Amino acid sequence: MYTVNIYEAKTHLSSLLEKVAHGEEVVIGKAGKPIAKLIPFKKTTKTRKPGYWKGKVIIHEDFDTLPPEVLAAFKGEHE
Repeated sequence: MYTVNIYEAKTHLSSLLEKVAHGEEVVIGKAGKPIAKLIPFKKTTKTRKPGYWKGKVIIHEDFDTLPPEVLAAFKGEHE
């Protein structure tokens, strides 16, 4: 792991990104305390499967039915 301060990170960003591209992690610190970490980007190779939640989620017919007083409040109708 390679540690740099903010000024060095701004000045040498290209070379730091080269290190990251080769698998190294770079920690950026401020006043000696770590505040960020540059790590290699990993593209997810897992594909989504359509219908995964089928049969696992139930939406009732009245899911969007509101009590009259709540509906009136949304419409700006106050009693």
